[in-house]
Amino acid sequence: MKKIIALNLFLLASFNFCFSQSEQVPVFISGTDGYKSFRIPAIIRASNNDLLAFCEGRVNSSGDFGDIDIVMKRSSDNGKTWSNLSKVVNYDMFQAGNPAPVVDHTDPAFPNGRIFLFYNTGNNHEGEVRKGNGVREVWYKTSIDNGVTWSDAVNITMQAHRPNYPKVNAAYNFKEDWRSYANTPGHALQITQGTYRGRIFIPANHSSGAPLSNFMDYHAHAYYTDDHGVTFKLSENIQVPGSNESTAAEISNNRVLFNARNQSGTNKFRLVAIGINGGSHWDTTYFDQQLPDPVCEGSILNIGIKNKKHILAFSNAADTKNRNNLMLRISYDEGNTWQKSFTIDNTNDPKLMRNNAAYSDLVLVNKNKIGVLYEKDNYSKIVFVIVHWKR
Repeated sequence: MKKIIALNLFLLASFNFCFSQSEQVPVFISGTDGYKSFRIPAIIRASNNDLLAFCEGRVNSSGDFGDIDIVMKRSSDNGKTWSNLSKVVNYDMFQAGNPAPVVDHTDPAFPNGRIFLFYNTGNNHEGEVRKGNGVREVWYKTSIDNGVTWSDAVNITMQAHRPNYPKVNAAYNFKEDWRSYANTPGHALQITQGTYRGRIFIPANHSSGAPLSNFMDYHAHAYYTDDHGVTFKLSENIQVPGSNESTAAEISNNRVLFNARNQSGTNKFRLVAIGINGGSHWDTTYFDQQLPDPVCEGSILNIGIKNKKHILAFSNAADTKNRNNLMLRISYDEGNTWQKSFTIDNTNDPKLMRNNAAYSDLVLVNKNKIGVLYEKDNYSKIVFVIVHWKR
């Protein structure tokens, strides 16, 4: 009898969930708008409440290197419909990618908010850059009209990176040898409370020195600005070899929760680090056994505060083998436990299972709704769905 009751409760919960999630709305479709493929989604809500969806527009192939632009679409109706595509960053025939947008709400010079779009450029394949044959750089653009127009690009490589290549001015005298480099990808973070209120914090990762087996030359880190983009500083590295693509959220007591991909694949769970002093230093690092991961990207987002604790949302492909079973989880205790979970996309189709639902990014649409922008069906499209997370 207990098993029957439990099964009925499970079916009831599944039934309710079907009515708490909106339809999937295609945003970027590979093979359209002059692009062979669209990958690496990022999304924010602008000051005027428009949703801005960014991704990499890959001109000639689905590969990670080549002629790649950063493109954007806008929704003024909470994701029901989307605008025509606009090109935000074009790096000629080379790669511009890893879009990491965030809205600065605390700069008195821009009371209506200013959007920062952080991104990377590269002049060679990742494998070659790891060998020292090429360079990855760090840039940003800004918008003061909710993404309609954008500023000229600002190169912050020498502040946010530690490249050791011949053309570096000797005055920098970097003692490290960072090579490959990538922002989060997904939205960046602005801290809203406490001592570091206003800090813009961008998770990232880099390889250091000659390539090592199992990607052990990689370490995650972050860079941040406390003066609205005038200057940038680097956090400490996450001292776990193989730590890679990362995402971050604000938690209590001036801390940041950092959630990273384990590129080495030795542990198929998400790597978590707790940052003190607004994320400049790392206090505790562990693998979260509640968050399985197939070596893929994930997204974390602040969605509210309850009992002086930040409520967090997290999405990833919750599978240890395939980029499948995309889930949204909710934590009421700042990531110690994940009390709610919603299955966003899962399939048993063997043709799609391996890459059914891969990279994702989250946006708070309103206090009851979370938007999920994610790659679907072997990277053939990027779609948007809304989850009524409080139901």
